Amino acid sequence: MTVTGIDVSSAQSEKFPTAGSDFVFIKVTEGTTYTNPKWVAQRKTARNAGLVTGFYHFARPGPVTSQVDYFLSKINLIEGDILILDWEDARVPNSWKDSWLKQVQQRTPGHKTLLYCNRDFWLHRDTTSFAGDGLWIAQYNNKPGQPDIHSAWLFHQHTDRPIDTSIGRFEDKAALHTWSGHVAIPA
Repeated sequence: MTVTGIDVSSAQSEKFPTAGSDFVFIKVTEGTTYTNPKWVAQRKTARNAGLVTGFYHFARPGPVTSQVDYFLSKINLIEGDILILDWEDARVPNSWKDSWLKQVQQRTPGHKTLLYCNRDFWLHRDTTSFAGDGLWIAQYNNKPGQPDIHSAWLFHQHTDRPIDTSIGRFEDKAALHTWSGHVAIPA
């Protein structure tokens, strides 16, 4: 596993550091009322650096379809963009999580979908093991690529210092680009 990346939200700069990263996951929306005011500039920073780019929605209680609509209405997708559900609110049930991922998969064919959650949610709240096209597991154990779960995972967020950092379970940057659907591998 040699690909690394970061997670950015409005807490980070519009021109976040990209050195050493192969991918970035950017928070776009939360519920049906919040949009990260920096996400468009953060996307530009990521794309200018040639990073595989993913966008995530932070789930809140409420109608699933309304949140899917809200999230997808903000993004002009390009080939290779990854779409992610951030499942951290204990009031959002497992069935809601599954429905969001399936609706996004149906409405954005050709784009990978991921589930982001922490180890506790995966082991104690999840009942279906459905994670779309892959699991992005958070466990801050400072052991990159060694989350304490037995399930298959694609990304492991292992620290939040100095920024949320993950490792991807891909042989190299080319494999990540191939999986995500990027046509060309940026230099």
